[in-house]
Amino acid sequence: MFKTVYEFELPRGYVDKEGTLHKTGKMRLATAADEILPMNDPKVKQNQSYLTIILLARVIEELGTVHSVDTKVIERLFTADLAYLQDMYQRINSVDTPTLTTVCPKCGEKFGAPLDFFQLNFSDHQ
Repeated sequence: MFKTVYEFELPRGYVDKEGTLHKTGKMRLATAADEILPMNDPKVKQNQSYLTIILLARVIEELGTVHSVDTKVIERLFTADLAYLQDMYQRINSVDTPTLTTVCPKCGEKFGAPLDFFQLNFSDHQ
């Protein structure tokens, strides 16, 4: 089954206004809208670094017992926790390079060769 939501545990934890510590949560995969819509936000236009804050607020579905994870919650994270969540976001949303199983014409051994669509050159073939 295709996994779209990932659990996490923050290294330090989020401390809410009542002093409660929240360490566990869930982050979902980002959608195209998650990455495109924040580009129109005035805070992002003024400071590109704010994009991270909005992205994380959009994709974090749970953080302990916090009812709503918004930009204010993300802004109050400790820097170690922010870095942890940024890294997690990159890892779960990155695309692995596909491999093509092929056979060596000399020895007959099967192996996986990375397939990079950006490096393909069809100009030699007509």
